[in-house]
Formats: sequence, C-alpha cells, structure tokens
Amino acid sequence: MTPAVRVANGNDLAAVHAIYSHHVLHGFGTFDEVPPSLGDYSAKWREVVGMGLPWLVAVEGEAVVGFAYASAFRPRSGYRYTLEDSVYVRDDRRGCGVGSALLAPLVERCAAVGARQVVAVIGDSQNAGSIGLHAKAGYAHAGTVKAVGFKLGRWVDIVFMQRALNGGDGSPPPTLGAWRSL
Repeated sequence: MTPAVRVANGNDLAAVHAIYSHHVLHGFGTFDEVPPSLGDYSAKWREVVGMGLPWLVAVEGEAVVGFAYASAFRPRSGYRYTLEDSVYVRDDRRGCGVGSALLAPLVERCAAVGARQVVAVIGDSQNAGSIGLHAKAGYAHAGTVKAVGFKLGRWVDIVFMQRALNGGDGSPPPTLGAWRSL
C-alpha cells in the first residue's frame, strides 16, 4: 500500500517523535544518542514550519508511518539557498516505498520555496536504503566523510548527496533569500 502524504500537524508529533526516537536508539540516520523530549522535538517542528519550510508525514489509515522535512543546511547567510532534507520511516515500514512517497513531494516543496540546492547528510556509508532512495530521486553523491561519528560502539561515516533545484548554480539567485531573508 502506498501511503498518503500530507503536511504534518501538531497531532502528528507524538508519532513522529516515536519514529525519530527509535532511529536515535537503534540506527545511524541521526547522530543523536539520546532521544529529545517530545517538547523539544515539537519545538523543532515549530521552528521548521515557522520558517516556511516543509514538514510532511506519510500515513496509512490513521497511522503515521514516516516523516520528512527540510531545514536550513547551515545557519550562515551565504547558505540561504541550500536546504537539507531529513527522511525517517517507521522501522516496520522500511523498504515499503514510504521514503520515496515522502521524498518526491518534499523536493517539490523545496523547489517551490526557491531553494537552489537540497543536500542529504546520510548517517552511515553502509545505509544502502537511504543512499538508494536519494539516488533514485535524482541526488548525486557529493562525498563521504569517514569516521566523523561514534555511535552504538562503532565509528560512523556520513555521506553527502546533493540535488540542484531551480537551475542550481546556472544563474544568480534572487536578491533576497526566497525562503528566508537575512
């Protein structure tokens, strides 16, 4: 079953938090080692949507089975046209198309807010699922940084993947940041 994808709302946050917390405790998609509180994660959601950036959920029936959002790639103003995507899928729905269902509309929304690049920072160079998901969505490998994290008893790489939007670096951007101003 292909999940429905919609904009996240406050009622989704407990399920989103549970999915993220599982990845914190058992995976390498995030380098957090202790799950944030639900309040802290809710504040993160409010910050992202308050900037006018997308936060989506995938639902099957009434159940949230994954989520994806875009955030600022880096805080310095020179990066204002670059976003970073994050995609998390409930463990029992991994490999079932949930990530693909989320990433395509997330990229569309990143383009709609004027981003010129979207970057995936993938925890673990052995994360074939996330690497494959992003490659399928048109991202190119942009580099691997070896052993920059230590989690669950081992050193972990990060893989950068990148996709140009709105002409990428083919022309100057608008004078003001399309999705946030300086």
